[in-house]
Amino acid sequence: MDKNKVLSTVAIALIILGIVMIYIGGFYAPKVMLPPIITGVGFFLIAWAINALKD
Repeated sequence: MDKNKVLSTVAIALIILGIVMIYIGGFYAPKVMLPPIITGVGFFLIAWAINALKD
């Protein structure tokens, strides 16, 4: 994958994760402990993008 494809894929994934975090935090916060898991996935995606830019 080239850098532009990696960056666009990560940007779309981070947008989706942000929407999911807002949805879970707004409706299911007391019942579900998923936001830390989703945030962790977001950090992995950010790390992937930084690693791709590292050349």
